[in-house]
Amino acid sequence: MKKRFLIGIFTAVLLLQACGNKEYKPKEIVSETDVCKVCNMSIVYKDFAGEIALTNGDYEVFDDIGCLIEYMKNMNEKDLGEAFIKDQSGKEWLNVKTATYVYDKDIWTPMSYGVIAFKTKDSAKNYIKKSGKGELLSFADLKTFKWGVQH
Repeated sequence: MKKRFLIGIFTAVLLLQACGNKEYKPKEIVSETDVCKVCNMSIVYKDFAGEIALTNGDYEVFDDIGCLIEYMKNMNEKDLGEAFIKDQSGKEWLNVKTATYVYDKDIWTPMSYGVIAFKTKDSAKNYIKKSGKGELLSFADLKTFKWGVQH
């Protein structure tokens, strides 16, 4: 009896630990069915896509970083599991909060927000240097950024 009780306690502890350490990962975007939660446009340009993994297991998808940020401003923080954005190359998912961003009104993005994401600050600076344009931004900057307004 005591052995069963201990096994039950051990199992409960393991289950509780697993619930507390939930890992969120981006899901594959499907252009034919995925629609931006904010602007209702199909996610045609997957290289600019963003998504939010909600704590309840659902996902919201976005066609541009601007749509994602606007959605995040209005959501309850406790519902946010993790947010992701595609890097400038469109190949890698980045954590929205740790990515570095470059803005320029002439950078093309699906909804014309003109903001692209980079994994590191150095890669963003190199982009600005090579292209001769752009303003370096952090996630904190995006939360108060005046979209479409020249800086």
